[in-house]
Amino acid sequence: PALEKEPAPTPKEEPAPAPAAEEPPAPEHPPATEQPPAPTDEPAPVPMAEATPAPEDGPPAPPAEPQAPEPKPEKPKAEPPSAPLSLTVEEVSENSVTLTWKALEQIGRSGLDGYVVEICKDGSTDWTAVNEEPFLSTRYTIQDLGSGDKIHVRVKAVSASGASVPATLEQPVLIREILQLPRIRMPRHLRQTYVRRVGDALNIMIPFQGKPQPEVIWTKGGQPLDTSRINIRNTQKDTIFYIREAQRSDSGKYELAVRINGAEDKATLDIRVIEPPGPPQNLKLVDVWGFNVALEWTPPVDNGNSEIKGYMVQKSDKKSGKWFTALERCTRTSCTISDLIIGNTYSFRVFAENACGLSEKAAITSGVAHIKKTKTAYQPEKIPQRDMMEPPKFTQPLTDRTTTRGYSTHLFCSVRGFPQPKIIWMKNQMEIREDPKYIAMIEQGVCSLEIRKPSPFDGGIYTCKAVNPLGEASVDCKLDVKGKI
Repeated sequence: PALEKEPAPTPKEEPAPAPAAEEPPAPEHPPATEQPPAPTDEPAPVPMAEATPAPEDGPPAPPAEPQAPEPKPEKPKAEPPSAPLSLTVEEVSENSVTLTWKALEQIGRSGLDGYVVEICKDGSTDWTAVNEEPFLSTRYTIQDLGSGDKIHVRVKAVSASGASVPATLEQPVLIREILQLPRIRMPRHLRQTYVRRVGDALNIMIPFQGKPQPEVIWTKGGQPLDTSRINIRNTQKDTIFYIREAQRSDSGKYELAVRINGAEDKATLDIRVIEPPGPPQNLKLVDVWGFNVALEWTPPVDNGNSEIKGYMVQKSDKKSGKWFTALERCTRTSCTISDLIIGNTYSFRVFAENACGLSEKAAITSGVAHIKKTKTAYQPEKIPQRDMMEPPKFTQPLTDRTTTRGYSTHLFCSVRGFPQPKIIWMKNQMEIREDPKYIAMIEQGVCSLEIRKPSPFDGGIYTCKAVNPLGEASVDCKLDVKGKI
């Protein structure tokens, strides 16, 4: 009928361009709802009257055609939003499942209307939306599900530009009640490296929670455990890890997973099995001088799977054959041993120490150190011998001294007399007899008393007494021993 009415005005206007005028208005009016009723209504010529000026303005008609395609390139620019991120199951009950996800990376120009959650029963391909209107929250609970059902779940982001690619759970969700989500309650002492010795029994209990009964999975390096060495026993509330006799090969990181219907908690148990280290290597007696020796060595080849904390150095004199500790824990691989006794011959040995204890064997020096008697640097005044008899007389008295605890000290004085007087040393008026702490010497009239490694108890008044048949003489001094700062 439209074709019948359009030629009706043509007899009114003779020019042939009238049909051309019909084409320009066609693209302008199709979006409007007025054109379809136009053929049925009598005033149909009214739009034609409006169309008649169109042929008069020839130039404006062509621009109308390029205006129509202009909105077309704009439509592709409005892209739909990106997919939601990290879709996970937060909670499952006997008739519902709660989901969470993260917001979008890209929303798009048209903004975000919200999210739509869809479900599909396992074995079906029919996806149905569970929310009628999009919502903006990133958490949603799907209600009224059948207990025992397996459902697939996906979430779409929706905007005016369309829907995003859906974010889908990898595995279907079994609808059954999780009264309590799985959680491992790792004891505090197991959160750090758990250290035990070779041969010890490992009996470790790790509590967990979760209802219904969780599935407990142990692995080491992603592989199942060696059940010939490790025994695992699980109860409703804990898992027990047991090794009868630990070996160094049992060291490593063990992974524990507790799962309930896709919900999971993980923990790591780091075990280190240690043993005493091997002996130090290449122990050498580097130097001997005065009362001192210098030793050097290298660390043991096997540290026992534990860091070396230090070394114990011991000495043994040839006379007694007994070993005494000179340094309890030397942190370096060299040391100097002092305060050795003149005339003795010494051997030395060194043990390595780690968290497990001292090495079973020690490195022993191949050579020995002989402490020779050396002349003192002090050169006393030469006293000419007299033919006449003379009672003892001190030509140089003792002087008061202050020393530090643990550092050996010497007292000196000079005496003359003929015949040569006998020297007696006293402390607080008590004669000092044979005592390894004191070494008394006299050479060409110079009397010396060495006090080895004094303590505060060794402080006091020291007296040197000289006696011969013609008389006696004495001098004294005060020794003060201070504690180390």
